[in-house]
Amino acid sequence: MDKTKENSTGTLGKALEVLNIVASSPVPLRFTDVLKLSDQPRGTLHRQISNLIEEGLLTMNRDHSYGLGLRLLQFASRAWSSNEFRTIAEPHLQTLHEQTGETVHLGVLRGIEVIYLDKVESRQSVRMYSQIGNTAPVYCTGVGKAALSALSDEELNARIGLIEFRRFTAGTLPDAKALLKEIDHIRMEGNAYDREEHETDICCVAAPIYSHNRHFVAGISVTGPAYRITPEILTSWAGITRAAAAAIMANMATQLSPRA
Repeated sequence: MDKTKENSTGTLGKALEVLNIVASSPVPLRFTDVLKLSDQPRGTLHRQISNLIEEGLLTMNRDHSYGLGLRLLQFASRAWSSNEFRTIAEPHLQTLHEQTGETVHLGVLRGIEVIYLDKVESRQSVRMYSQIGNTAPVYCTGVGKAALSALSDEELNARIGLIEFRRFTAGTLPDAKALLKEIDHIRMEGNAYDREEHETDICCVAAPIYSHNRHFVAGISVTGPAYRITPEILTSWAGITRAAAAAIMANMATQLSPRA
C-alpha cells in the first residue's frame, strides 16, 4: 500500500473515531472524557479535535464540552435528500399520515437503538415532540421491536444480550423474556406496538420494511397521544401500516433492483 494513502486512511479513521465517540454519547463530553474513550495519545487526539472544530465537524460548547458541528448536518441533509430510498418511502409516509392524521416516522436499526430518518408531522393541534436524527431504545419502541422481529434468532439473542432494561414507564417491558415473547407475536402479526412503553401517553404501531433478500431495511410507524388513539384505533391502523411497508417494499423491488 502507498505510504501516503496509508497515513491518510489512518488519519481519517482516527477522526471518525472521535466523531463517533461524541455522537454516541448521551451527554456532552469534554476532552478528558473523549481521551478515556479513545485509544489515541493525548497530543494526537488534541490535534484531531482541533482539526474537526476548524472544519466545522465538531463544535465547542461554553462549558468546553463538544457537540456535532453544523457541517455534519449539511452533509446529512444532502445525503438524505438525494437518497433513493427516501425518494421511494416519502410518498408512502405522506399517504399513511393522510390516512391517520397522526405523526409518521421512518427509522432504522443501529445496534440496540433505532434512529429516526424521516418524519411527517401530525396535523392535529396537539402534537408529539420528536426530531429526525433522534435515537430510542429498541425494546420499548414500535420501530425498534419491528426491527428486532426481522432479525435471525442468533442475531436477535446477541442484541438482546446487550440491552440493559430500564423502566421508562409502567408499561416498559421488564426483561429479555418478556421481549422475546412479544417478538414471537410481532413475527406472527407482522406489526409491533408501543403501548406507552417509552413515553407515558404516547403509543404507536409499526411495521418492518425488508429488502428483496429479506434483510431489515427500516421500520415505518404511526405515533400519537394515547388520549386520541385508543387501543381499538391503534389496532385498526395495523393493517394500513403493514400496507404502507409493503408498498415501499414493492417500489424498492422495481426501482432499486439491479439493472442488466
